[in-house]
Amino acid sequence: MKFTENILQVAALQPDYLGFIFYEKSKRNFEGIIPKLPKGIKKTGVFVNEYIEILVSLAEEYQLEAIQLHGEESVSYVIDLKNYLPKVEIIKVFSIKDSFDFEVLKPYLEVVNYFLFDTKGDEKGGNGIQFDWCVLDTYPFEKPFFLSGGIGLEDVIKIKEITNSTLPIYGIDINSKFESKPGFKNIEEIKNFKKHIL
Repeated sequence: MKFTENILQVAALQPDYLGFIFYEKSKRNFEGIIPKLPKGIKKTGVFVNEYIEILVSLAEEYQLEAIQLHGEESVSYVIDLKNYLPKVEIIKVFSIKDSFDFEVLKPYLEVVNYFLFDTKGDEKGGNGIQFDWCVLDTYPFEKPFFLSGGIGLEDVIKIKEITNSTLPIYGIDINSKFESKPGFKNIEEIKNFKKHIL
């Protein structure tokens, strides 16, 4: 999210999380004031290999309730972050293309609240492309995760199928496929998506 009026429009649809990207190289980089959001929506900061002191400062300034780590952040980094921000949810992102070694997740199991699986692309997220969800068939853990990466209206049936599987899918993360420009969400399309997905 990037634009005040659009933030309020999306917030009116009562998503569980609303993401704000704090990464200067992103077209969606957020700078400004987050308007007051309805209760129940978790303000989520998205960071990429940020200095921990800067991340903590921004989390406190914006009163973030969840942090999405989209870089190569180590387990020790996450532990330090949790010490600074003990009440904040930590979501660690891993990018998938055609295959994935789930063993790399093991060290993070005890220190993050959720994983998020996104598509490996040129950008750190927001690429608008989808990885092969069949890769998740071999996900071996009970740790819940968000499904992300190029999800659009055309994926409603696929999403219903995968969320009815035994996989511990916690949430669906939508972004670029619902934008008219970077950071500006198409409200009618999100309404339509929500109506069909619930």
